[in-house]
Amino acid sequence: MYHAFRLTENQDLKGELMQYAREHHLSSAVILSAVGCIKHLHIRLAEAIDEIDIDGNYEIVSITGTLNQDDCHIHISVSDNKGQTIGGHLKNGTLIHTTSEIVLLSMDEFTFKREFDHHTGYNELVVVNNKDNNV
Repeated sequence: MYHAFRLTENQDLKGELMQYAREHHLSSAVILSAVGCIKHLHIRLAEAIDEIDIDGNYEIVSITGTLNQDDCHIHISVSDNKGQTIGGHLKNGTLIHTTSEIVLLSMDEFTFKREFDHHTGYNELVVVNNKDNNV
């Protein structure tokens, strides 16, 4: 099932995605498309050490990720007014400037869960095929 909605000024991008997933009881969804602009960027960079948490006008170049009503894993790339692009792991506090148009695909045949992986040290995606498990 497809879901399409629009976010407006001052809404928290990650927070609103999670709120939408909760309200619509999404057990597994992927971000198909997301465009728009932001006025505050909060991302975690590679190696999970450094973060960027700054004001500024940026165009959303791409967003990709998985989510359910309990958790998500989302990456975002944005560009500034010189065309320089930066990206990373989307954090709470990334605020919409004027708009963001979101399209999600939910897949009822799967349930996305996150479980701690001792090898990586992170909660990682576990995909449950509901047809195989008679859910």
